[in-house]
Amino acid sequence: MKIAVIFGTRPEIIKLSPVIRALQEKSLPFFVIHSNQHYDANMDEIFLNELQLPEAKYNLKIGSGSHGNMTGRMLIEVEKILKEEKPNLLIVQGDTNTVLAVSLAATKLRIPIAHVEAGLRSYSKIPEETNRVLTDRISDFCFAPTTKQQDILEKEGIEPANIYVVGNTVVDSVIQNLEIAKSKQDPLQKFKLEPKKYFLVTAHREENVDNKTNLEEILKSISEIQKKYDLKCLFPLHPRTKKQIEKFKITPPKNIDFTEPTGYLEMLILMENAKLIVTDSGGIQEEACTLHVPCLTMRESTERPESIEVGGNIIVGTNHDKILAGAEEMLNKTTDWDNPFGDGKSGEKIVEILEKKFQ
Repeated sequence: MKIAVIFGTRPEIIKLSPVIRALQEKSLPFFVIHSNQHYDANMDEIFLNELQLPEAKYNLKIGSGSHGNMTGRMLIEVEKILKEEKPNLLIVQGDTNTVLAVSLAATKLRIPIAHVEAGLRSYSKIPEETNRVLTDRISDFCFAPTTKQQDILEKEGIEPANIYVVGNTVVDSVIQNLEIAKSKQDPLQKFKLEPKKYFLVTAHREENVDNKTNLEEILKSISEIQKKYDLKCLFPLHPRTKKQIEKFKITPPKNIDFTEPTGYLEMLILMENAKLIVTDSGGIQEEACTLHVPCLTMRESTERPESIEVGGNIIVGTNHDKILAGAEEMLNKTTDWDNPFGDGKSGEKIVEILEKKFQ
């Protein structure tokens, strides 16, 4: 058994870390390929060091580019590696261009694919939806977070024997890494924050930050929330968001504290202690729900409906009135919901299933 684990972005590193640790605990042979889709050191290398993960054997150094250019270059480069290494299994996670490219390369070489976090659907025409749907179709192991995704996959014609409900590895990652995070420098002191007396904001999605109107609406709404509740507002700027603010010559509101991207361990502490999280990130929706912190999602739909069903999240899009109304609603809610994403043992379950299948 020889396994190739492939990631290229911050969320993939975070959510595959429990799987990698489970592989290490069982002493199963594996190697790591990093596409480097996130090319800023603060968005990838820092996470590998913080999470004490093995160094990638291969780094494709893909960086930025259009979807087609990026996916094509990844496919070409990873195919060379797979032909040389001849792994028995490929493990991917999520819905990035990295996931689609390496899965296409593997299936054409008849290498079995294990897709972690399979079956998520937002039913919107965004690049991530295309990536996850196509990857599910060609995967041999579809590891679904909940029975909701299992039902989706079965209705789409995926063979039931190839679907496994294992929970979401994001829960494992939060549990495993929160204690490590607490042993590091306290980011609350660093940013002069008090527990439950600040809002945390992130935004990076193409449909939000590449659209000047939407980006201005987001910044205006966050500024008004800060004024209304008189609490600090911390906004770690994704490189893409920072670039677009400069490109559109937008003057950022002075009552929002903008910072450089934070490390993952810092971000865990910041999320845990926030009064409210406002985001367009899929992973942060799950992490907020796991940490029992109210969340507003600045999108028109979500592939994490479980967080809404338990009362931990609501969809507000980029509409000013909806964002303000959503903030008021979530700030008045109790946070005692049950975590719908699992028990924190998803990584172990995934590796046990794969080990048994290959034995």
